[in-house]
Amino acid sequence: MSNFSRLAFDKSGALRTLVRNALPQHCALCTAACGDTLVCAACNGALPRIGEACPLCALPASGGAVCGACLGKPPPFDATRAAFVYAYPVDRLIHALKYGARLAYADFFAGALATRIVVCPDILVALPLATSRQRQRGFNQAQEIARQLAQITGVPVAAGLTRIRDTPAQASLPWHLRAKNVAGAFAGSPVLAGRRIAIVDDVMTTGATLAAAARAARRAGAAAVEAWVVARTLPPVVKRK
Repeated sequence: MSNFSRLAFDKSGALRTLVRNALPQHCALCTAACGDTLVCAACNGALPRIGEACPLCALPASGGAVCGACLGKPPPFDATRAAFVYAYPVDRLIHALKYGARLAYADFFAGALATRIVVCPDILVALPLATSRQRQRGFNQAQEIARQLAQITGVPVAAGLTRIRDTPAQASLPWHLRAKNVAGAFAGSPVLAGRRIAIVDDVMTTGATLAAAARAARRAGAAAVEAWVVARTLPPVVKRK
């Protein structure tokens, strides 16, 4: 489908209907009948959702207060919105989207993420993939999620960030090397100037990639930057038992 055709579908709302119709008729987790939803009500209710969390980094924080780490060193984004903890079985569903090309799963993720939105931004910006990984997959999972969020919220998606340097996959590196790996990897577009934006991605682990993207957006003049992710990885010390 051409970009023009995809845009026409987005505007008409037909794409969202098409995606829903493409969802399996049985739960992706337990195979129970579930109609046009990705997972049945029972499995959906058991998914590991984010509870009380720091509004800046989305890590657990009593009462939803800003955590000590963010007080000491605030991130370059104004807020992080996350729907789930990156744990089983959410990790399995995200893996199916990214590596199994289950693009219809993006609709479910967008719906879950939309419940965490406090104030809508002016534009949504999908975190760009490295060129080699986009070529290998044939799509950008963040872009697919952003498109579905646009359908839900009415906020347009803009190509506001460009990856100007390919980097090794963050997952292949230890946590302490990830910030250096993505430093200077992004450039912001003039379209961001004066705009409130949300950068959309599937998973936040250390936050290094989204922080690098947020800095690029700030340099391009973005007025406010939020990070919107489907799932947040918890550090080992706060992993669920």
